Amino acid sequence: MSKLPSDLAKRMSSRRELDDSFSPKTFRLPLEAARHKVREIINRHPQNNYMDFVERWHQLPDGQIEFSVRRLRAVE
Repeated sequence: MSKLPSDLAKRMSSRRELDDSFSPKTFRLPLEAARHKVREIINRHPQNNYMDFVERWHQLPDGQIEFSVRRLRAVE
């Protein structure tokens, strides 16, 4: 196995494709629907050693709520 930086970059990028944590999902919902969705997300139990985290919650000028959900490896 080569230790060149370019090899490391290739290995890391292929790993990202398998690991969702680098790709947050963004939602835009009316306030009550956003609250319901976030409550659903935070009440989930970790699956396959991964948990979902809500981040970047803010209100848009049209009144909708935009937030992102990122999947991260759970602490063991």
